[in-house]
Amino acid sequence: MRLWDRSMAVIGGRNAIILLAGLYLALAVGWAFLPTTPKLTLPSVLFVSSFIGGSGFVLLVGGYRLPDTDIHPRFYSTIAGWCLVGIGVMLAILALYNLQPGPNLSSPLWSVSILTGFSCVAGYGVGTYAAQAKTHAYRLERQNHQLERTQAELRESNERLEQFAYAASHDLQEPLRMVSSYLELVDRRYGDELDDDGEEFLEYAIDGSVRMKEMIDGLLEYSRVDTQGEQFEPVDLAEVVANVREDLQLQIDETDTSIETGELPHVEGDRSQLRQLFQNLLSNAIEYSGDEPPRIDVSAEPDTEEWIISVRDNGIGIDSEDQDRIFEVFQRLHSQDEHSGTGIGLALCERIVKRHGGEIRVDSSPGEGTTFTFSLPAVTNETENPPPPSDLIST
Repeated sequence: MRLWDRSMAVIGGRNAIILLAGLYLALAVGWAFLPTTPKLTLPSVLFVSSFIGGSGFVLLVGGYRLPDTDIHPRFYSTIAGWCLVGIGVMLAILALYNLQPGPNLSSPLWSVSILTGFSCVAGYGVGTYAAQAKTHAYRLERQNHQLERTQAELRESNERLEQFAYAASHDLQEPLRMVSSYLELVDRRYGDELDDDGEEFLEYAIDGSVRMKEMIDGLLEYSRVDTQGEQFEPVDLAEVVANVREDLQLQIDETDTSIETGELPHVEGDRSQLRQLFQNLLSNAIEYSGDEPPRIDVSAEPDTEEWIISVRDNGIGIDSEDQDRIFEVFQRLHSQDEHSGTGIGLALCERIVKRHGGEIRVDSSPGEGTTFTFSLPAVTNETENPPPPSDLIST
């Protein structure tokens, strides 16, 4: 095999095919110029020459057109090898035929030239199929290798971005804490000596430092979704939503919010992140409720190996042109005077859902409420241990 590889490296697979084609074309020309005899009439000579020359012509055209095919050049030698295999197999068959008792070939040179030419063409066909298969496997292997490299580069890039976000936000905490502390100190010591403008300026500065701290905390939480998340385990969403309602109870009472939950399943996930997911969605539904008391409905539907969860409200809704950017970091649709927040809550929701292998989308129209729909993986033994049914709960 090494000798063959070395030979093909010197000659080249395509050149070997063309050489075989030239050999059979030369044989055809040689037969055509043989002197005619009673045994070798002109029609018979031309008949033999056409068969031999036909094989050479097919090989020549095939070798010449190889660069126009999708076969990789490194596998041209595979085709040449199969051509030689075809010749060898035919020679072996003819040799065995001559060794058997009984009549032998009447014109061995004719038979050898014609039959090996046919078998060489057949070998070319088999070799082409084999070379195409090897080319496909080779390119698939290269694509997989390139994909692995790209994935590795993306992982490294994501890790660097996460490290940068963590380091940047973490390093900003200390100077921001110092600024906030001194602003509060100025307010306590000199607040009574400031005029109305001074008090307003100081209030803006304190409010800005508080919002900056909230944004840094949100960025820290966003950067840690993948790296600091807990291992997945079966999680009862009904229990998660119940805990979130307890955390939001004060906000619920103040706004006269009603939250209805249907039968919620067990899913595979990170309990703390799923709690954060529902807390962001429910608190947003309460925050952007408009003039009417918030009405929120949480439901779930099975879909093969996952659950489709919906959180629907009767709030102010979202314009269609804004629905794509609400999941981007620090993208806000309203001013601080209208609605508070850092603009990172929904971006965090999207990242949590993606970590769980799902997708989140929004369906909304201004003034007609909003529905957030996302998918979560079902527990593998869900059918064996189904969650206990729960009646509709209103808060």
